[in-house]
Formats: sequence, C-alpha cells, structure tokens
Amino acid sequence: MEPSATAPASAVAMTRICKRFGELRANDEVSLRVERGSIHGIVGENGAGKSTLMSILYGFYQADSGEIAINGRPARIRHSHDAIALGIGMVHQHFMLVETFTALDNVLLGAEPSWRLGPARQRVRTELEALMRDTGLQLNLDAIIETLPVGERQRLEILKALYRGARILILDEPTAVLTPAETDTLFGTLRQLRERGSTVLLITHKLKEIAALCDRVTVMRSGKVVLDTRTADTTIDGLAEAMVGRRVQLGRREVAASPAGTAPLLQAQGLTWRDAQGVVRLNDVSLALRPGEIVGIAGVSGNGQSELLDVLAGLSAPMAGHLQLAGERFEPARWLTPARARRLKLAHVPEDRHRRGLVLPLAAWENAVLGYHRLARYARRGLARRVAMREDTVRMMEDYDVRPRAPMLRSAKFSGGNQQKLVLAREALHQPQVLLVGQPTRGVDIGAIEFIHERLRAMRNAGGAVLLVSSELDEILALADRVLVMNAGRIAGELPIADCSEAALGRLMAGVAAGAVAKEAA
Repeated sequence: MEPSATAPASAVAMTRICKRFGELRANDEVSLRVERGSIHGIVGENGAGKSTLMSILYGFYQADSGEIAINGRPARIRHSHDAIALGIGMVHQHFMLVETFTALDNVLLGAEPSWRLGPARQRVRTELEALMRDTGLQLNLDAIIETLPVGERQRLEILKALYRGARILILDEPTAVLTPAETDTLFGTLRQLRERGSTVLLITHKLKEIAALCDRVTVMRSGKVVLDTRTADTTIDGLAEAMVGRRVQLGRREVAASPAGTAPLLQAQGLTWRDAQGVVRLNDVSLALRPGEIVGIAGVSGNGQSELLDVLAGLSAPMAGHLQLAGERFEPARWLTPARARRLKLAHVPEDRHRRGLVLPLAAWENAVLGYHRLARYARRGLARRVAMREDTVRMMEDYDVRPRAPMLRSAKFSGGNQQKLVLAREALHQPQVLLVGQPTRGVDIGAIEFIHERLRAMRNAGGAVLLVSSELDEILALADRVLVMNAGRIAGELPIADCSEAALGRLMAGVAAGAVAKEAA
C-alpha cells in the first residue's frame, strides 16, 4: 500500500519521488514512510538510489516529481537550509569537519548566534554541554579535530545536527569507519535519541546492524523500493536477496591447504616505527606470508594495523627491523619504495580509497593505471599510450564488474563499491605475488562484498599471499586461513582459523594473553 503524504504518525512521508541524472533514473516512483520516534533502515546495493533519496530529503537535490511531507505537513525542500529549518539533520559518511578547528568552532561555524565571537562561543559551549549531558555524547569541545579518533568525530557530527534543532536525523554509513566498541556506543546513542522522540534514518550496508537496531527497513534496488517491512518480519538472508535479486553467499567457504613449510613470499622481522610525536606505533612486529594463504590482521582501530600496511608497502620506513621480499633484503636505511614493491610483485589496496587509492577528479582510466603508468605497455619514449591504458581499463571494468562501464567518467562519480572494485582491479591486473589489502569492503554493498571476497580467494588459490587488515571480524573469519591480532602496536597473538571465534579474537584484541586464549580454544 502506498504511504499517505499526510499520515499524522509520519515524521517523513515521500510519495512517488522521481529523480534523473541524464539517462539514469536514480529514483523511480519511490515512496517512503518513516514513523515518528523510530529507527528506520534504508539498504540497497551501491547505486540503488538510497543516498539520492536522502539527498533529496536533505535538500542537496530536488526531485523531478513527487511530494514530501514532514510531520504530516507538505514541505518544499529546495536546499539544506530548508531541511534544517524543518528539523532535519544529516551526518555524512565522509565527515564535514574543518580538521584544524576545535570541536566547538566546528559547531559554531555557519551557526554563529552573534557577530561577537567571544560571547557566541560561550553560549554555544553552554548549550552543547547541556546537550551532551542529555544525550551522553561526550567529547572534549576544545580538542582540535585532527587529534580526535573517528568515533568522536562522528559524535561531534551528531551533536552539530542536534544543536541545529534536528529531530529527524539521517546517518549515511555511520559505522563504516568505527570499531566494534565505537559502534556499540553509537547504537546506544541512537536508541537514546529514539527514546527522546527523535527519528533516525539509517543508510547502511551492514544487515546485522539493521536487525539489531532498526524498527523497520526499506530495501531499494535499481532506483525502486522492492521491500518495506518491519525488521521483526524478515531475516538477514531475506534482506540480502531483496537487495541483489538473488541468493548471496557470504561466510566461510573451503579451507585452504596449509602452506606450512613453504618458503615465505614476504617476511618481516622486528619492525618498529614511531610517529612524528615519538609515539611507538609498531613495536617489534614480525610476520611471514606464504604462498596460498590469506593472513588476517584483527584489532581495534589504532593499534598499529595501518602503520604496518604503510611500512610493508614502502610508504614509510621503520626505525628498526628488516624485510625480505622476492629474494631481496631491505633495511631501514635502504627501505622498500612503492615503485620497487610493484616491480617485485607486491601490490597494495589502501584502507582509504579516497585519500590513498584514487585521485577523485581524474577519469577512471587515469586511476586505473595510476602507479603503473611508466610500464612499457603504457609509455613509450616518455609519451603516454592512452589507447592501451583505456583498453586495459575496459578489461578491468568487465573483469571486476565496475559499473557503469565508463572509462572516461570522473572517478568521483562512481559509487564507493565501484571505486573499490576499480582499485582492486588495478592492483590485481599485474598478477602480484603478494597483496596487501586494507578494509577491502568498507562502505561496500553486500553484492560487491561477495564479489571482492571471491577475488581475494582466487588470488590465494592461484598461489599468492594476501595480508588482510579488516575491522570486520565477520570478514576476517570468512576469509583468513590464520589470524594475527594486534594490540598496542604488537602482535598480541596468532590463531589458526579453526581456533578462531569472535569471542577469542575479541579477548586478544582486549589484551588477554595469547596463551590463555589458546588454552580456552583447546
């Protein structure tokens, strides 16, 4: 039944919303009703139209046709100022914060109650302190943004929206960069906001979160609503099938044959690295990667996983330790470089595809050869062979199902999942023996997760070695053949996959001695 645009219990009612971008129909007669004081999930593959729909609600886009009602009253939302005036706030997946400002000044920016900044700042501080007491969203208002962990930055974004009077809060992939503990804290906050009468719209790819948190869920596919139901009346498998139009196979598959006894493709010993402030981020880390295995690195974010990837990929040189790769030994004074790594068949899919993996203003074909553009196939006598570059990009897009198949399209125009597949395709094209991959499915829909997992297994099965860093324990358990856990910059323990569980890994992540965890597993 189509929702009524004037239903009194509705916080939001969107009726027959249509939105085109050229030939692409992003929203096709979409109707959505969100009950007041509820948490409503919106899920779908990348490009399904869910973010477009929420951008219309927040005033970033205007619908070509259709109607919107807020709290039972027709509303015309021409830009975000209209949305804010109607009590709608939005927290984006990529935070809208000025990193060199304090938390307080980020809230003040654009919402100054007076031209006299001193009194204005004090007034905002007083109101924020009251809001933090009411919601439990605690943080240091005087902290500089670049010093805050991701979870606190998100807390600040929610506070910003609430300070501006939001009673309807849109969250776009809110847990994509959060640790499990930060996710639990966020969920507690959202439940508390619901109890205070706020309405939350949650865009996410994580179906377990929908089941755990949402009262109702809407599934979109190809610009249309294909399912709208109470979460109690559906299952995770049912939601996954509705999203992609077929059964999705996630979870563990075959167990790879043990590569024990084979010579490592990569071996690191005693790696130690300090940041610019002298804080030890890697502390005597040793590991080996053998042919035909996926080694998972688990741990709470900030315990050295990112720094380990950077050192192994040649982006940073350690203060101590050494690395052996393809018969060559690297010491801190003569460390591996990214260009040398590529020549030695080591590839790297970085954790942050926007900052490290892509140059977003460039076309897809330019990003598809980034780092490999000096290969003989792509360059002759200093001149780029663009035809070859574009031919390979088309091949990558076909092999990795990158949509749309548009090599000339700016990379920023692709959805997050398709951006990720493009980066993975680029690194896999040249058949590396060792692949370092960080957060391969962060912000990626369930269909793309299944595809990326299959490709990582294929690399492993072809005799390569994959080092997988992921904040998702489900992903580690589905892919890894053995798991290393990092805590405070050290390897806190190692477990074969047969001994792994979320509970066992969680104890190692929390600093419980490896011997005690192994004894419990036995």
